[in-house]
Amino acid sequence: QVQLVESGGGLVQAGGSLRLSCAASGRTFSSYAMSWFRQAPGKEREFVAGISRSGIESYYVDSVKGRFTISRDNAKNTVFLQMNSLKPEDTAVYYCAGKQYYALAAILTTSREYDLWGQGTQVTVSS
Repeated sequence: QVQLVESGGGLVQAGGSLRLSCAASGRTFSSYAMSWFRQAPGKEREFVAGISRSGIESYYVDSVKGRFTISRDNAKNTVFLQMNSLKPEDTAVYYCAGKQYYALAAILTTSREYDLWGQGTQVTVSS
């Protein structure tokens, strides 16, 4: 069974950058579609960015397009979220999620589609 561990969160000023990492255990990482979600206090968990098994296809929520980049390294069992030009409204706990999926190019964008979750990492952006 694959397990996910996030890292890289922290406190940053508006306009700054952070890079989140999500390391997966196990030998089947390349068979997992992966995404990042976030949850701010008092709000529902929302999709941020997703990447296909191959790493070629990606998809972003409109609010982060042009600022965030999702990538993966299947050889290192890791998915990344590079976050630039951070805004106070990006403040949330960020979770990586995975789903073993048959389609190489698919991106899954709803939380109910995922059955594998990390513990979350806090990102706080000060104004």
